[in-house]
Amino acid sequence: MDFKEIEKLPSSCGVYIMKSKQGEVLYVGKATDLRKRVASHFKGRGSLRSSLFLDKVSDIDYILCHTEEQALILEASLIKEFQPKYNVALKDDKSYPYVVVTNETYPRIYVGRPKKIEEGMVCFGPFVNAKLLKSALKIIRRIFPYRSCKRFAKKPCLYFHLNLCPAPCKGDVDVFEYKKNVEGVCKIIRGERKELIEEFHKLMEKFSQEAKFEEAAKVRDKLLAIYNLYAGRREFSQLNVLKKILGLKRIPFTIEAIDVSSLTGKEATGSVIVFKDGVPDKSNYRRYRIKEVEGIDDYKMIAEVVRRRYRRLKEERKPLPDLVIIDGGKGHLGVAKKELDKLGLKIPVIGIAKKNEEIWLPGEDEPLIIPKDSAVLHLIQRVRNEAHRFAHSYHHLLRKKKLIKR
Repeated sequence: MDFKEIEKLPSSCGVYIMKSKQGEVLYVGKATDLRKRVASHFKGRGSLRSSLFLDKVSDIDYILCHTEEQALILEASLIKEFQPKYNVALKDDKSYPYVVVTNETYPRIYVGRPKKIEEGMVCFGPFVNAKLLKSALKIIRRIFPYRSCKRFAKKPCLYFHLNLCPAPCKGDVDVFEYKKNVEGVCKIIRGERKELIEEFHKLMEKFSQEAKFEEAAKVRDKLLAIYNLYAGRREFSQLNVLKKILGLKRIPFTIEAIDVSSLTGKEATGSVIVFKDGVPDKSNYRRYRIKEVEGIDDYKMIAEVVRRRYRRLKEERKPLPDLVIIDGGKGHLGVAKKELDKLGLKIPVIGIAKKNEEIWLPGEDEPLIIPKDSAVLHLIQRVRNEAHRFAHSYHHLLRKKKLIKR
């Protein structure tokens, strides 16, 4: 593992994913300071077992988190998804705590170490830090209230008065509505953030269209709370403003950006990077070697990357982004839009020209000028710059490999 790569990691809270040369996920961990935590693995190395494991690591991905609670939930979700070989303690040691959801008319949710899994009971985990886990659940419970008591009390307890429990002990709580809250808790723990946000966004729009403004306001408050748990209120505000400025039909929760790189027409490359909820989602970045274009032709190279990227998403029936940003002006945008039209995909797409940072929209003869000090423009620039960086890093890597072969 190149220590220079570790030095490039941010000193921020997040989850890191150690991979082998073949792309196998070896280990998933969380940290309040990614750079320090990853570096600590390679200092002193310790046991023979850890040395053998670290020798296999050739790449480290990371996902930034805004809170330690979010990192905890995301870490457990990724461990469950990838089953990393070296996360042995989390997979085997039954002394670690779980989030338990009981199989009752009004399911109970609590942190515990169940010795016996009863029929219908759902357990999420294991987790390492019980205290942090309880702290995360307290935050989630403010969004989706639930019961945690073993037996119903004769009258509603303090949790009801704090809006942390609907108090099914009263006997008048709708079972369907209560179980929707429980499912909301489960979706957050499972890491189904995008699905949950989209569900609430559609529900909010539905209530608004039906003039049920009080219900729409309640859903909006939950939506803001979910964003506060994950991306934070600031990112939600920026995405919402971006929706209005660009005239989009929905908030762009998932943004993809495309750029190409070629100095001499040789070893030409393209990149697709992904931002979710205003932050990079590096696990979904993609690199492309340009195969269909001879010489330097940015338009044709952009067209090839767009065609290959979204044709595959369409064929595999994978979720499409809410917005695509092309690094380029009116011409680059035009070829990208043409490719999407050929595929029959109605994905909103814009271009950003470097010269004056102008925003180009399909079918418009004049660019959209966003004030240079606007946080929304800074978000677009940040996404575009990341695509540029990723494309160029791959281009330089291919050129270096070619020189070495000589």
